[in-house]
Parts: sequence; structure tokens; C-alpha cells
Amino acid sequence: MPSSEPHASSPSFTYSDAGVDIDRGDALVKAISGLVRRTARSGADAAIGGFGGIFDLKAAGFSDPLLVAATDGVGTKLRVAIEAGVHETVGIDLVAMCVNDLVVQGAEPLFFLDYFASGTLDVAVATAVVSGIVEGCLQAGAALVGGETAEMPGHYTEGDYDLAGFAVGAVERDRLLPRGDVLPGDVLLGLASSGVHSNGYSLVRHIVAAEGLGWDAASPFGGGDSLGRALLAPTRIYVKPLLAAFAAGRGIKALAHITGGGLTENIPRVLPGDVAALIELDRIAVPPVFSWLARGGRIEAKEMLRTFNCGIGMVVVVSPEEADAVTATLRAHGETVSVIGEIMPRGGSPVAYRGDLGLGA
Repeated sequence: MPSSEPHASSPSFTYSDAGVDIDRGDALVKAISGLVRRTARSGADAAIGGFGGIFDLKAAGFSDPLLVAATDGVGTKLRVAIEAGVHETVGIDLVAMCVNDLVVQGAEPLFFLDYFASGTLDVAVATAVVSGIVEGCLQAGAALVGGETAEMPGHYTEGDYDLAGFAVGAVERDRLLPRGDVLPGDVLLGLASSGVHSNGYSLVRHIVAAEGLGWDAASPFGGGDSLGRALLAPTRIYVKPLLAAFAAGRGIKALAHITGGGLTENIPRVLPGDVAALIELDRIAVPPVFSWLARGGRIEAKEMLRTFNCGIGMVVVVSPEEADAVTATLRAHGETVSVIGEIMPRGGSPVAYRGDLGLGA
């Protein structure tokens, strides 16, 4: 009969031999534990290492809350970070893409979880990424309550990694947005973006390649930085200024986070079917990066408006009587605010444009 004992000459394998080093994972947890504890807030202690994160809604001060959840990544902006060797800001993007989607529904972000996957875990790179996630959580007031680090040799090529984020927020039932009373005459406020944010990077990378530029080249649209670092400017997090505006009054009726699809696709998501948005393009201060992209890719304004944020990262729908007060609160909390249009009766398209975006393409 065959022996059940291993053959004397058979090698003894370990998980490390297969490419997964548990000690590296333990080293990462030790490296980031102090960072993560900085995100502790009412309702969560932001300790990691358990099987799940716990949040106490009562301790956070809610009485009749609805939970709001969002998940996202940073798209092929991650490719720029990897190739440019700049890893400390994409974590901010990861948080931003999730928490900005919570606050547009009136919700306060409560906690965040991340997923980091790579072929071979590089503790220094992963720590840099998590430091950005911590910074994003601090900007949003969310606790980083846990996450997952996956080492998957053979699935990712050397040096590559992937990110996903998950955020949960809460809003009192009677404060949920968008409201159903968006009416003709309501004012559209635009909150300035910090650049390209985290959408359209497949096109951005195509243009950079067509221009024959490396990520270490000087930025062709100014700023005195390398092209890679300029394009990796992190997504702006609008949470705390908007929460302050919510607390100051009930003037905000709806919010649109301007992500993939630009102004054209995102504003209609928060409008009733009988109204449309009229955007005055002349009122938008377009950052130089978008003019450079439009020229380099010979992109028409219509395509720019449905691909990029073009300088407006968040649109606020507010009653005309409250527009000045909401603007003042947002500006007091660091936002650059401009009146970019108004709500009108719907006659055709849910978003209409007037004027010139001024791209110089």
C-alpha cells in the first residue's frame, strides 16, 4: 500500500515560499497603528487588528438616523502614482471619493475602511498610502476603523497595487438630501476643485503619452512642480464646510459631487424631473490643467464638460433667499464659491450651458 508519510525527498513549503510574507503584514499593522489612532472620534476608537470595526451611533449624538454607505476607488490615477513613485496622496483621493458622496445626501461621514492589495507587500509604500488615508479621514472627520491588506503574488505585477474604499455616514431622517422642493429660480453655487480630482485619468494618461512627457517633466501648466505631482493633486474633501452650512440653516436643497461624467451627467442625478440646470460657463474659473488637457487632446468643450470637473468639484442648489448666507458660511470654512447658474423649468436637456468655458483649445 502507498505510504501516507511524506516522501523523504519532498520539499517543505511555507506561505512565504509562495510569495506571501505574514511578517510583512504584521510589520505594516505596527507601522500604521499610531497613524490610525489619530482618526478616533465620538463613536469609534479607531483601533485596528480586530475582525471588524464598531461604531456607536448614540455616542455620536444621533437620535433618528439613516445610514448612508458609499464605496469607490481612485481609477487609473493610481497608475500615475505608481509610475511617478508618489504614494502619499492617493489615500486622500480614496477617502474623498467616498465621503463626498455621503455628504451630498446630507450625511456626516462616521467611519471608513480600506482595501489594499498588491503582489508583494512593500511596507514603506503601503504605509505612505495609509498615511494619505489617515489624512483624508482627518479632513472628513471620519474614523478609520479597519481595512484589509491582501498580498496576492501572481495576480499583480511587481510594484503594482490596488485600492478600494468604503465609507458609512449618518443623517437625521428629516435632513436627508436632495429635497423635493428644488424649484425654478433656485441658485447654483459652484465649489472650486483642486484640479482633476480622480476622474478622467485614462484620457489624461493618453494625452501625456501623446505629448511624449515623463512624470518627472516640469508641469506644462505651471505650479513649479513635476507633471506627476501636479496631476496627483488630491481630490478636495468638502465635508466639513458643508456640514457647517447644514448646521447654519436649511437653505441647501441638493448637492452634486462632480465626478466621472462631469457637470453634464452629475447635476441631473439630484434634480426633479420637471426642472433643469442652466450653467453660465463664463462664471467658472477654469484651472490651467484643464486648458492644457483640452489643447493637448484637442478636446471640445462639450466633451470636457462630460469628462472632467473643469474647476467645479461640488454644485450646491440653494434657495435664492439663502444663497448669500450659505456662500458666507462656505467661504468662512475655506471654500472658493461662485454663482454658476440657476434652476429653470425643464424644456429639453436637464443641463443647459450658456457662454464660453474659456479653455483656449
